[in-house]
Amino acid sequence: MKTALTLDLEKTLYAYWEDQGAFPVEEVTMPDDQGIVDTLVMQPGEPLTWRCFELKVTKSDFHSSAKLSFVGHYNYFVLPLKLYHAVEAEIPAGIGVMTYQPFSPAALKAATVPITVPGALTISRPPRRRPLQVPEQALLVRFIASLNREVEKAKQVDKGLAHFTDQQLLAELKRRSDQYRVYDPDANLYDRVMGEVEGTAVATLQAEVDALTAELAALRRRA
Repeated sequence: MKTALTLDLEKTLYAYWEDQGAFPVEEVTMPDDQGIVDTLVMQPGEPLTWRCFELKVTKSDFHSSAKLSFVGHYNYFVLPLKLYHAVEAEIPAGIGVMTYQPFSPAALKAATVPITVPGALTISRPPRRRPLQVPEQALLVRFIASLNREVEKAKQVDKGLAHFTDQQLLAELKRRSDQYRVYDPDANLYDRVMGEVEGTAVATLQAEVDALTAELAALRRRA
């Protein structure tokens, strides 16, 4: 599960590279046991330029045993500024760093143009270019597959619950049952769903009763 800070870094990173005319996508699985790139950016041109980003928000996250998939031409850590200062000496040579700072509520309030990202990124340490660590064709195939995954996610959101089977919806309700609060029905998805279903059923039955009552009254008047 991604933390709120990780999501803020990710959103800001997307916007940064989209502004550069590049194409980012998250969680791209690499071939040959090369791990998963947190964010992969393809920069158009002849030839293409590939950038890999590892997002870290805590020291324990930075020291995780998870494989660092620095397979691109340029490779970066994306870190909150405070974390960068704490781990700067541990960052390998040639790896770049983009540091993140959130916008203050006062700055957001004072902005005269719409602010669509939660903070700003700065290249605090430029990366050194190196050859790709995986074949470019394999990288391109996985990049496209990850983009397709994101399109499918968007389609699911657009279709809403109609996209999911009854079994999937039931499984999700069961998954959330450990958070069930007996004395707080409004906080429970199951209670809210069932309340809406029961409310709809009662309203439908009441409409039918009203229609039958009106029809009966009309028959009595004619008699």
